[in-house]
Amino acid sequence: MQHSTAWRAVAQSPWKFLTSAWPWRSFLYLLSGALFGALVLTVLVAATLAGVVFLIAGVGALLLLGVSLSGILVSRVERRRLLLMDPDPIPDPHRPPAGPGPRGWLATRLREPATWRELGFTAASSAAMWWMDALVLGLSLGVPVLLATSPVDDPDAWPLVVVAVLLVPAAPYTLTVWAGARAAMTRAILAPRDGELGGQLTEVRASRARLVGSFDAERRRIERDLHDGAQQRLVSLNVLLGLARLDAEPHSSVARQLDAAQEQVTLAVEELRELSRGVHPKALTDHGLPEAVGNLTARSALPVTVDILLPYRPPAVVESAAYFVVAESLANATKHSAATRAEVHARLHADVLTLSITDNGVGGADPAAGTGLTGLADRIAAADGRLRISSPAGGPTLLHAEIPCR
Repeated sequence: MQHSTAWRAVAQSPWKFLTSAWPWRSFLYLLSGALFGALVLTVLVAATLAGVVFLIAGVGALLLLGVSLSGILVSRVERRRLLLMDPDPIPDPHRPPAGPGPRGWLATRLREPATWRELGFTAASSAAMWWMDALVLGLSLGVPVLLATSPVDDPDAWPLVVVAVLLVPAAPYTLTVWAGARAAMTRAILAPRDGELGGQLTEVRASRARLVGSFDAERRRIERDLHDGAQQRLVSLNVLLGLARLDAEPHSSVARQLDAAQEQVTLAVEELRELSRGVHPKALTDHGLPEAVGNLTARSALPVTVDILLPYRPPAVVESAAYFVVAESLANATKHSAATRAEVHARLHADVLTLSITDNGVGGADPAAGTGLTGLADRIAAADGRLRISSPAGGPTLLHAEIPCR
């Protein structure tokens, strides 16, 4: 998934951000939210009042039922609008009707928690969110216009033109930050809960988690066998060759052969050690993600700044996925991006591990180009996480992963 988030876009250099599509997408998102919210509020208030007035006639009950189910339609529109800010679509949380016809559809929808959560979102959006969108638009765009036009009536108010000019560059930042926050709230409320995804999909997720856990356990077993078995035998062989070298005549043919054999065994030990690290680093099992990433970056040809602060160790599956994201990202940066430095940042927010790897290379990383990015996305998805990639031509490249720790 090759895109950035709104807040990551704001963190870019001013020139890159202001010339990107983010300010315009944020403007359209907030403008459509304000207009759609005002329309929904008008319709719902009118339908509710009409329903109360005509309740005795029976028509009012149908109107009030429509108001109760209005969240379904509003949320469907909101999920489509959200694509302006977040290209990852939100799945529809509603299940197929349990019975045929309108009666079956209605019975299913009235029993679903998603229906009432969407109604609550519609109420909150109608009561607050849409006019907050309008307020941000007004403060960001309307205030500079009013200040700039004030000298028309008052020639002595020219300093306000200067203030207006200074406020114009801040408008895209204000719009994008609020649009990003609005989109995050919308996703958090409208995203389906695990119980709403259906038993079959839940079982698929559970099966995938079991497979990932089994693969990681097997990787750890192979690493342990390599470290405690073959590697130790080669180290012992190296010691025996060293002892035999002491007994051989200096500069003799046997001494030279023993030197060559010892050199080959030393290389084999190093290669086996690198192989075991690639299978599953021992430091990751024994000491956790910060220690393992520190060992990895210490061997990297690319200077890497590591900032990992975790209050506790995440689950083994999460640690493993995060480690190999870092390893593959740094390998790609070293081989393909011509980067001169990289940064690794990780934090635990609530029960989600957020991981970011950036480099100052030439950019242009494409998952379809076979650089291992597709495999990373699959690994993160197997841990029920999300991977975002931002790599415009000319750089920088950012990989941002979010992995639930549950």
